[in-house]
Amino acid sequence: MHTTSVTLLARLRQTGDGDAWARFVRTYSPLLYGWARRMALAHDDAVDLVQDVFAVLVQQIPRFDYDGQQRFRGWLWTITRRRWADRKRKASLPIDPGRDPSELPAASADIGLEEAEFRAHLIRHVVPTLRGNFHETTWRSFWKHVVDGRPVTEVAAEEGVTVAAVYKAKLRVTAHLQKELADLMTDSPGDPL
Repeated sequence: MHTTSVTLLARLRQTGDGDAWARFVRTYSPLLYGWARRMALAHDDAVDLVQDVFAVLVQQIPRFDYDGQQRFRGWLWTITRRRWADRKRKASLPIDPGRDPSELPAASADIGLEEAEFRAHLIRHVVPTLRGNFHETTWRSFWKHVVDGRPVTEVAAEEGVTVAAVYKAKLRVTAHLQKELADLMTDSPGDPL
């Protein structure tokens, strides 16, 4: 189940929080673009639709009242479909050959694959932003051991640190990563990723 950060939504409702909007756009643009492409829109039209959706969101998010029963992504899907339908009514949008736009999936269709893609996107974008929060040796130790899968003793020798320092780097970076991802993927405190 995908969930959305209540903290981020609260920040978006505050006028002038450019950092929150930048984070929101970076996080949700690929999801919206993916939906637009699944609607059989060509690249340029998909980009335009994403921009249209964000224009609506700027107006609607301050009035969006998250009640815990409603899924934010379902609401995004509804807005995206409506904007797509509006654009389709106003002008005949070209579609990519080989795509059939006649059957748009429900918001929950292919949720497993979509969820995996969305989480992978978050990790690709969150992990690099964390690097600056750590000493370079700590980061390299984490990366070599956790991401590259190299043995602790090998990483420790290469980095000139103790085995304990490599384990500590792994714990520190992993904890920070989990906190960042939890903020993006939880609706309320205590919800699981």
